[in-house]
Amino acid sequence: MPLDPMSDRHDLARITAALLDAARKAGATSADAMAVAGTSVAIDVRDGRLEQAERSEGIDIGLRVMIGQRQAAVGASDARDITIERMAERAVAMAREAPEDRYIGLADPSQLASDLDMARLELYDATAEPDPSALESDARAAEEAAMNVDGVTQVQGTSAAYSHHKIHMAASNGFDAGYMRTGRNISCVAISGSGATMQRDWDADTRVFQADLRDPADIGRIAAERAVAMQGARKIASGHFPILFDERIATTLIGNLMNAVNGLAVARGSSFLRDAMGKQVLPAGMSLVEEPHRKRIGGSRLFDAEGIATQRRAIVEDGVLQSWTLDLASSRQLGLTTTANASRGTSSAPSPSAGNLRLTAGSASRADLIAQMGTGLLVTSFIGATINPNTGDYSRGASGFWVENGEIQFPVHEVTVAGNLREMLLNLVAANDGREDLSRVVPSLLVDGMTIAGA
Repeated sequence: MPLDPMSDRHDLARITAALLDAARKAGATSADAMAVAGTSVAIDVRDGRLEQAERSEGIDIGLRVMIGQRQAAVGASDARDITIERMAERAVAMAREAPEDRYIGLADPSQLASDLDMARLELYDATAEPDPSALESDARAAEEAAMNVDGVTQVQGTSAAYSHHKIHMAASNGFDAGYMRTGRNISCVAISGSGATMQRDWDADTRVFQADLRDPADIGRIAAERAVAMQGARKIASGHFPILFDERIATTLIGNLMNAVNGLAVARGSSFLRDAMGKQVLPAGMSLVEEPHRKRIGGSRLFDAEGIATQRRAIVEDGVLQSWTLDLASSRQLGLTTTANASRGTSSAPSPSAGNLRLTAGSASRADLIAQMGTGLLVTSFIGATINPNTGDYSRGASGFWVENGEIQFPVHEVTVAGNLREMLLNLVAANDGREDLSRVVPSLLVDGMTIAGA
C-alpha cells in the first residue's frame, strides 16, 4: 500500500512535538525539529525492456538542540517513542561537548511567519500516484522517440519517476507548520556514433503537477537530436573569443554569483564579491530577483527552515548588488537581518540557500546573439570545473558549437573556457529564452571575450 502521509503512523505534527518535548526533558534550552514522510517511485527502461524499478517509502526525522550557545543535530529514520527519546539524549550530550557559537539561536517569535497556507503555492498535486506501468509507458515512449531519430545508435537510459512528500517543522519558539509536495520527472540520455565518435546528450522535464509534464516523446526526440548534432565534433585552436552560454547551462553562471553572495562565504571572507555590496556586479539594466511565491514551482516557499516569512527580494538591481543570502546565524555574524533563506535537512543545522531566481531577460533571441557574436563558441555542456571562490578565477571543460560570421559551423568538444567571474558577470548580454517552468529563470548569456584552450 502507498504511504499515507495523513495516517496516524505518519502524523508529523505529533512527531515533531514529541521531539521537542524529549529535547526539553533531556536538558535542551531550545530546539527545533523536522520530519519528512514520503514515497518515491522510479522506473528505468533500456533497449525496450524494463531495466530497473525502485520504490521507497519512509520517514526521516531530525532534531537540533541548543544548550546556551552550543548546538548539535541528529537524525533517524524511525519515529518510535524510544528512538525519539534516545535522539534527544544523544543530541543534548553532543551539544554539551560542542564549541560555543555566539551566532546560533532560534528566531524571535516576532520574526515568525504568520501566513502558513502553503497550499496556495500549489506544490501538491492531488492526482493519484501513477501506476508503475504508466511510468514505464512514459519511459518507453521517450526511448522509442529517441531511437527513431536518424543517427542515434543507442539510448543510454530513460527514466520516469514520481515522488510524494509531507514535511513538518516545529520549534520551541512556537513555530509549527508543514506542507505537502509532489514531483514528476522524465529524462532521456541518447547516444550517437560509436567508439571514438560517440557523443551523448540529454533532455528532461520535472514538474510539480503531472498534467504539466511535457510529452515523453518530445523529451526523447530532443535528447536524440542533440546527440546527433554533436557528431563530427572536433577541437579548435586556442584564442580569445566571445562565449555564448546556452540557456541549459547559463544558470551555472548565476549559480556562481549566488555562491559568492552566500552569507556563509561572505562571513568567512571566502567570496570574490565580499567587498561588492552596493557596487556594480552585473551590467546596468540587469537585475537578479528571488521570487519565492511562484505557483507550481518546486523552489517556492512561504517560510524558510527557521520559520521566517519569505519575500520577493532584489539580490542585484540595475546591476548593483543589494543583498546577501542569509539565514539567522550568518546574518548575526554580519550584523544584518536574515533574508529568510535558511535551508536544512533533517539531520543538519540550517544554512543559507536561495530558491527561485529570475534574471532580467534581454530583447534578443539566442539566434540573434549567435549572429551578434560573429566568431566564437556556443557552449551547450560542461565537464568539470575549477573555480577559485576567493578570486573568481574560472575554468571549465566545455563542448558545443563553433560560430563564424554569426552562423553555427560545426560541433566542438574537448576545449576549456576560462576567465574571471567578476569580469564575466559585468559583461553579460542576456537573450530572451529563459523558461518559466524552471525554478531559476535564466536565459542564454553572452560573454564578450573569454580564453579558449583548444588543440
